[in-house]
Amino acid sequence: MTIARRSALQGLAALAWIAGARFGFAAEASPIVVSKDPSCGCCTGWVEHLRKEGFSVEVRDVPDVNRVRARLGVPADLAGCHTAQVAGYVIEGHVPAAALRRFLGEKPNARGLAVPGMPVGSPGMEVPNVPPEEYEVVLFGSQRRVYARFKGPVEILR
Repeated sequence: MTIARRSALQGLAALAWIAGARFGFAAEASPIVVSKDPSCGCCTGWVEHLRKEGFSVEVRDVPDVNRVRARLGVPADLAGCHTAQVAGYVIEGHVPAAALRRFLGEKPNARGLAVPGMPVGSPGMEVPNVPPEEYEVVLFGSQRRVYARFKGPVEILR
């Protein structure tokens, strides 16, 4: 093998490793376990959003999501549409994949993230011909703060 060919192959291998490190974490991470009402379409939309973004998602249809929220310690004022668990964290409501990905990479000392309510334009809550609302992604646990702000799928404040 020539030196030029060996260098080219090493370069390609390095690029493949970098791409795997950048995008492959979701496939290696534990799945996101989503508890939702069996008839909820927007919850299904959020699950599809996460899957399109490369996350592995397991869905559990439950008769009473509020019981799951209470067991996991989600404050009532942060309640959303569905409750998920991943890597020891709680993810409440329509949290965008971009915020979730950053959160999982940072691994903060927190119980989880929440998007309270069901803001129009958040992942799974898209409504044709209706402009998206601005909404907050809230970090909660021993502290509570705005983690990010979005308008539809676009992050507007970190």
